[in-house]
Amino acid sequence: MTAATPKNTPTDRCQEDLARIVYDGEFDRIHRALRTVLKDPVFDPRENLTKHEAGRLSYDRTFRMQRGLGSAVDLVADPMRMFAATEWSSLLDTTTTALLNSHYNLCLGAILQHGAGRTDLADYIEELSTMSSVGMLMVTELGYGNNVANLATEAVYDPATEEFVLNTPHAGAQKFMPYTGIRNIPKIAIVMARLKVAGTDHGIFPFIVPLSDHKGLLRGVHAAPCPENPGLALDNGTTWFDHVRLPHRNLLSGKMGRLALDGTFHSDIRSRRRRLTEALDRVNPGRVSLAASIVAAGRASTYISVTYSLNRQTAAPGHGREMPIMGYRTHQVAVLGALAKVYAMTVLVNHTKRRFAETHGADAGDVTSLVNIVKALTSWEMSEVIHTCRERLGAQGVFSVNRIADYVGMAQGVVTAEGDALPRIATTALELLHQTPRVPLPQPPETAEGDMADSSLQLDLMRYRETHLRETFRKNMRGLASYQGEDPFTSLWNDNITTAVAMARSRGVRIAMEQFTAAAADAREERVGEALRLLCSLYGLIEINREAAWYLAEGALTPAQFKRIPGLIDEAAEALVPFSALLVEGFNLSPELLRAPIAADDYLTAVDRYIWSRVSPDDQAKMAGIRRRKDDLAVVGPRSPQDANPAAADATAVSDSTENVEEQVLGRV
Repeated sequence: MTAATPKNTPTDRCQEDLARIVYDGEFDRIHRALRTVLKDPVFDPRENLTKHEAGRLSYDRTFRMQRGLGSAVDLVADPMRMFAATEWSSLLDTTTTALLNSHYNLCLGAILQHGAGRTDLADYIEELSTMSSVGMLMVTELGYGNNVANLATEAVYDPATEEFVLNTPHAGAQKFMPYTGIRNIPKIAIVMARLKVAGTDHGIFPFIVPLSDHKGLLRGVHAAPCPENPGLALDNGTTWFDHVRLPHRNLLSGKMGRLALDGTFHSDIRSRRRRLTEALDRVNPGRVSLAASIVAAGRASTYISVTYSLNRQTAAPGHGREMPIMGYRTHQVAVLGALAKVYAMTVLVNHTKRRFAETHGADAGDVTSLVNIVKALTSWEMSEVIHTCRERLGAQGVFSVNRIADYVGMAQGVVTAEGDALPRIATTALELLHQTPRVPLPQPPETAEGDMADSSLQLDLMRYRETHLRETFRKNMRGLASYQGEDPFTSLWNDNITTAVAMARSRGVRIAMEQFTAAAADAREERVGEALRLLCSLYGLIEINREAAWYLAEGALTPAQFKRIPGLIDEAAEALVPFSALLVEGFNLSPELLRAPIAADDYLTAVDRYIWSRVSPDDQAKMAGIRRRKDDLAVVGPRSPQDANPAAADATAVSDSTENVEEQVLGRV
């Protein structure tokens, strides 16, 4: 038999199989080159930067990513590459992710989509393609968050000059939190403003608005920096316009309508809301990018946390004993539970990417609903994962160089991006009533004899919960006629919004579980399949346990099953310990790529080296001399606790014979 080569060992084959699943078979075509870009020294950690310096560095990193992405037009046309670009950038600079998403998806993408075939926009496309100017989207206003239909910024058309006059009519209409804090970087924005012609309001449309050049803000554009946002170097600002004149060509009316030079407006879409939805269509790929990015940060967090947990020694039962912190059940459940959520959200996002790509970004209600649910669910789940990993790292988790502390700020940014996720996901739940057929209220699945660790049974329970909540919500919303008052719909909606959110979330969880079980079945290596089945079962147990009271109340769980779930979670976590290193190796990350000292196998040396690299050369030389002198000294004293205290040796011997904890734990680890 031919000996296995270093690249063809069982471990290598398992890692490749996991990477195939994690990156949906696209690692070599898409991800490998982007991963290589992150090796550039511009991504090395920097400390003691001012807010302005940190922001500048993020723009420099964004420019470096742009040089590695190739043709910008091709990138926008290939959403899978665009999603991957934001995923990888999020690992080393969470601010870069937002800048890339804003530039390519929301600005350049909007011009290419709504200005398709217009040669008069070639100069703007070229400027953004080369990133000579950084692009952004301005929607939210200080007084109007999710209420986009009521935006007050206005663009009044002047037929005499064939120009628009862009203006901020009052303080509440200031554009809130675009990237205008650093003023002397050339920038272009897609500004959503109310189109007015001869006193007639035609609704909200996108306009191309140059904001700044290397000298600063352009005439009529004003900006003030927002308060500091810890964890992100985004140069958010509050921005307003004072009668800024724009040529006729800067209106991106696309399919929404046509404005003749004489001011005559025509649209085949009579509904203003539909026109607004079309105008904001580029937000959908932006949401997918954000979901993919926060899940990538979740993968990095669990990679670091698992690796550190297998290497970090801590006190064990028995005098003088030590074992890896992964040996403790509380740690296993926390960290491996987080890993289960990361894999579930990874395959859910992969499914969402595929569905989005299949529709070519066209308006498909079911895909839009999926994107809205996934963006909310991934941001909530990864916020928990990142916080858990940060806490499980102890003191090491608070340092930016170990990455996870910075991911905390990113997670909060993703949760908040484009407004509060709760109203959006609740509205999505209402839309799902129109997209799904009405069915009778379901009966609970048969679980009395079933094993709660069985993923197929867990999936049955999840489907039952989703259908039950959806049909309950549908039935409740049909009670509109019984409401009295000026606005009965608002009252009814408010009374059922909690059920709506629960239903939409349950839909996301169910789809994630379906994709997870499919991924486990798709494994080509037996060990990978075994690991993924265990991890999928743990995810299912965590989700069933999260809603266990509801299942119990609806008769879907017996009291005995309810009481058994925490023990099953413990058992699943324990069984996953031997697979934990393999599962995170499937992420194709490394300590060198992340520049996180505690991710190294010899983390003590890596942390020590990093700490002393931050002091002056003179201090480094002094410390090196002290260490050399200590190495030359003979060690005097007991070699072990038993040498120091013979009585302790007897106690330890008893502990060895009765507990044998260290051998058991290390054997599993």
